[in-house]
Amino acid sequence: MSSHPEITMYGADWCGDCRRSKRLLADLNVEITHIDVEKDESAAVMVIEINGGAQSIPVIVFPDGTHLTEPSDNDLKAKLISLGVISA
Repeated sequence: MSSHPEITMYGADWCGDCRRSKRLLADLNVEITHIDVEKDESAAVMVIEINGGAQSIPVIVFPDGTHLTEPSDNDLKAKLISLGVISA
């Protein structure tokens, strides 16, 4: 596994949950690719597809193909630990 697995976060600047998740990832020194669904229409469509029709953000997509939508900080940390991105 590379030291920087590709983690993509679909979100928007106005979204409080997006800002919270971004802050947590920054605090944990986890690099992400952030895609603003307000500026990228294909990303907005991707979010709807991932969520089965819902426009909920943030959607964080992990290198193992799984995703979390609107995760709590604890759920996001647990996922990163399970992937070996951060240590417990």
